Amino acid sequence: MMHNIVDAATITPEMAVQIRTWRCEEDYSWRAVAQAASELWGSEWGSNQLYGEHLCVSAAKVLGENPYREPWN
Repeated sequence: MMHNIVDAATITPEMAVQIRTWRCEEDYSWRAVAQAASELWGSEWGSNQLYGEHLCVSAAKVLGENPYREPWN
């Protein structure tokens, strides 16, 4: 079981849509999602791959989608 470093409650629907766009429409890697999110929202995680994965998992949950199925993976 993965310890979640992103609290899904902190992800707004608007943030979730942006994360989904990066990952699903623009084909960002988890590392690239982390970097883009860090730059946009001021996170100190930078391009940490685990942070990017957790962002995607949290965003998918906010949107009612499975983060381990298409289009997320």
